[in-house]
Amino acid sequence: MPILKARRKKIVHNLRSKFRLVVMNDQTLEEKFALRLTPMNIIVFGGTFALSLITLTLYLIAFTPLREYIPGYTDVTIRRNLMAVSKKTDSLDYQMNAQEKYLNSLLNVLNDRIDTTTSNPNEAEVGSNDTVRKLDKSVSDSILRLQMEGSDRFELTETQEKSFSSGIGSIAFFTPLKGTITNKFNTAQKHFAIDIVSGPNEGIKAAMDGTVIIANFTSETGYVIGIQHSNNIVTFYKHNSGLLKQIGDFVKAGQVIAIIGNTGENSTGPHLHFELWYNGSPVNPLDYINF
Repeated sequence: MPILKARRKKIVHNLRSKFRLVVMNDQTLEEKFALRLTPMNIIVFGGTFALSLITLTLYLIAFTPLREYIPGYTDVTIRRNLMAVSKKTDSLDYQMNAQEKYLNSLLNVLNDRIDTTTSNPNEAEVGSNDTVRKLDKSVSDSILRLQMEGSDRFELTETQEKSFSSGIGSIAFFTPLKGTITNKFNTAQKHFAIDIVSGPNEGIKAAMDGTVIIANFTSETGYVIGIQHSNNIVTFYKHNSGLLKQIGDFVKAGQVIAIIGNTGENSTGPHLHFELWYNGSPVNPLDYINF
């Protein structure tokens, strides 16, 4: 123990020993600068300088563009651009999925195909998001549910039921053509439209405001024009003798868009083949339009 104490005292004494640092002129031996130091002061000054240097280096790396020249560090702008590109990619993926669903529905319309898995166009959307129906029902809740459903079951008129079932009963449509109905809407025969006979060279009018998405000629249906409306409604006008609008044109309700005709292999005489589609499924135009 005495030896350890003696060593400690010697170390402390050496650290506190004073030294003089002198800068002299080599030729004249004139003293230019003198500084009195101790080993303890040198350690303190050296540690402070090293700490300051480390702090300055970290600051330059974190808050200045100099970090771009250090291997392993990238520009912040590049990271921001990557994040922006990632967000745009997600948005484009969502839009592509929505566009794909829309195109599939449009192909079903053009090919006179209908999805028979659901009788109500809104059932698919409601069923996928309806979490209430998946919950377990108690006995009292089931009894109350039956009482409420039974009390209102026969209070709706036929027109109101169609309005609730399709979601378009409150929309006012313009009559595309006044005339005689020769062939009605029939899903069993895959006739998802009504055929209207009228006078020669009668103008076909748009049922609602919308944008023309199809305006061409097919061998089966002749001159066809299709219009995309709001609320996921699409109307088609087939077997025309001529078209007055092009793809991309915006039309107003009641505006003449085509001339009645007898074009196409499926036509048996001058008439209008009118289709009304809602959410990708055909509905009977006679339920909503007075011809």
